[in-house]
Amino acid sequence: MNKISRLAVASGVAASSVLLLSGTAFAHVSVQPQGEAAKGGYATVNFKVPNERDNASTVKVEVTVPAEHPLSSVMPQPVPGWKAEVTKTKLAKPLTVHGKQITEAVSKVTWTAAGGKIEPGQFQQFPVSLGRLPEDADQLVFKALQTYDNKEVVRWIEEPKEGAAEPEHPAPVLALSAATGDHHGGGAASDDKNAAAHDKKHDAADAKTTAAAASDTTARVLAVVGILVGAAGVAFGVLAGRRRAA
Repeated sequence: MNKISRLAVASGVAASSVLLLSGTAFAHVSVQPQGEAAKGGYATVNFKVPNERDNASTVKVEVTVPAEHPLSSVMPQPVPGWKAEVTKTKLAKPLTVHGKQITEAVSKVTWTAAGGKIEPGQFQQFPVSLGRLPEDADQLVFKALQTYDNKEVVRWIEEPKEGAAEPEHPAPVLALSAATGDHHGGGAASDDKNAAAHDKKHDAADAKTTAAAASDTTARVLAVVGILVGAAGVAFGVLAGRRRAA
């Protein structure tokens, strides 16, 4: 009986240790796409930030955009209770997107608690729209800093290496899938073609609006002329009547 009890206790301790170690291994800042993140396209991703501490809350999150693969568009989605700030940096080599030169790109996104916080035992997701994703890379590494209300800062900046054990503070890694043929995941030619089609449609709408406005103006002018002609006819009739009466 005592042997069975000792085995039960040992099993319980082992199970608790596994759960504790698993929690520690997976309780880090990560990034996952909503759908897929295709090379050469655009994607919305979620930066998932769990709270690792039992006696402090997360009040600030900073995510650095990789400088070796600058992105022309980085737009954070509003998160209730958090203020998002986008920092831009001048590019050494301008990007060409839809025929336009981009001379600066987002280098960092910072979320600061503004009434909200990530309490112990909780996590928060921070959605961001990214594009255009590089075509010459299989992944993007976003280094992150997590600040607690006790002033502690955890630096999630270690890049995982293939075949090696996971580092203690791994940086969030976004895996990129193969380019697709649609306007969100296609290459430069696809995006430029869609941009040109959009511009053509916009120009056609403007031309239609201009034609309608011109037609409306012409109708108003003719109406005014008709009123003036009518008024002149009435006046002429009155004068003619007076002359006959005289």
